Amino acid sequence: MTEDPTQEQIEPELVEEEESSSSFVQAPKLMRIASMTRAMLDEIRQSPLDEAGRLRLIEIHENSLEEMQEILSDDLRQELSDMFGPVEKETATESELRLVQAQLVGWLEGLFAGIQASLWSQQAAAANQLQEMRTKAIEAQHRGGGEVPGQYL
Repeated sequence: MTEDPTQEQIEPELVEEEESSSSFVQAPKLMRIASMTRAMLDEIRQSPLDEAGRLRLIEIHENSLEEMQEILSDDLRQELSDMFGPVEKETATESELRLVQAQLVGWLEGLFAGIQASLWSQQAAAANQLQEMRTKAIEAQHRGGGEVPGQYL
């Protein structure tokens, strides 16, 4: 039996799904961090920060980054480190903090969009593989002289 070249293209995607599924285990925690970050950004847009609020926001931002470092895959952890440097507690202005929070929210939204696109791609690959299996079964039955089944196998 000859190897189907399409089959070879699908298999790496399925293997990749298995490898990346471990990073999805922590997705609920990542989503909570993203929701909290979005809510904080909305809140600080509506009112000025006093010194205590500014320091607390820096602390929350640093804790959020640390939490994400623990739950992300190595490549995403590296990307996060490259994108977000430490915020200087003494000199960070209110507008700088707002920008850092907006950047983090944007990065998280991009991450979720990437995860969603990956899942759609995997679903499409699986559907394509199923359709190929159906087609092969129909062709094999046709060649064998059997009755051709309907749409549902």
